[in-house]
Amino acid sequence: MSKRIKFLVIFIVLVGGLVAYFTPVIKMELAESAQYTENDKREYNFYTPELLKKMPRIAEQYDFHFANISGPAAHIYSVTFYGTHDTSKIDDYLSSNGYKKQQSCNIEADCWQAGDPQAEITVSKLESPESLQVSLSENFPE
Repeated sequence: MSKRIKFLVIFIVLVGGLVAYFTPVIKMELAESAQYTENDKREYNFYTPELLKKMPRIAEQYDFHFANISGPAAHIYSVTFYGTHDTSKIDDYLSSNGYKKQQSCNIEADCWQAGDPQAEITVSKLESPESLQVSLSENFPE
C-alpha cells in the first residue's frame, strides 16, 4: 500500500472517530429538552447544575429534566422526587446555600432566590403521582 493511501485511511479513521465521539455532545448542546437519571452519566454531567447534583436525595426514585425555552430565553433544570411531599431537607439545603424563601411566587410553589436575579428555584408539590419537583430557572437577558 502506498504512503498516500495509508495516510488517507488513517485520516478517515481519525475523522470518523472524532465525529462519533462528539456527535452526542453536539446533540445535547442543541437539545430542547431531556429526561435522564443519575445513571445516565453523560447527560447527568452535561445538564445538571452543581446545586441539583448536591441536593439531598429525599426519595429512592427520582429523575432529572432539562428544558431549553427559546421564547423568553431560559434554561430550566429540575429534579423530581417520587412518593414524597416533605420539603424540610430541601428547605434546609437551599437555606444553607444562601437561598431565601420569597413571600410570593408566580406559580403554586415555594420560590427561592439567591444573589443572582436571573436564577430562581421553585419547589412544587405535585399530586399525580405524588412527587416533589425542585426546579432551577436561569433566565438570559435579552
